Amino acid sequence: MSGNAWLIALTLFAGALMPLQAGINGQLARQVPSVMTAALISFLVGTLALLAVVLLQRGLPSVTELRSLNWWHWCGGLLGAFFIANAAFAGPRIGALLFMALVLAGQLGMALLLDHQGWAGFREAPINASKLGGLGLIFAGVWLIQRG
Repeated sequence: MSGNAWLIALTLFAGALMPLQAGINGQLARQVPSVMTAALISFLVGTLALLAVVLLQRGLPSVTELRSLNWWHWCGGLLGAFFIANAAFAGPRIGALLFMALVLAGQLGMALLLDHQGWAGFREAPINASKLGGLGLIFAGVWLIQRG
């Protein structure tokens, strides 16, 4: 693949794995004492995998680098923990399709706002009627899926 095609394929694959991850974590939550325990196990496994990669790359940050971070730099892990816990709880109860449709609608709504404002390091891209229409179609899809 040339250009950004491999990034598109990789991102599509990562997105395709999300409902599988939610299902696995939902099943895990049924085998351990709580949804939060399942989320902890999920994050622990992911943390160990990332630690192994970082150690292989010899990419551990220095104490000075860690101290230079703003408070909000640490929030990504909290947001991920919330998502994993919610996936383990809500996913099995509402089904993979509705769960992922809602996730997608929420992601795109926030992405629209982030791009419009240029927040969190994203390039500024103003909201327009075309983008709002596309997001409206996503929400219409969520409504149709929920009805079925």
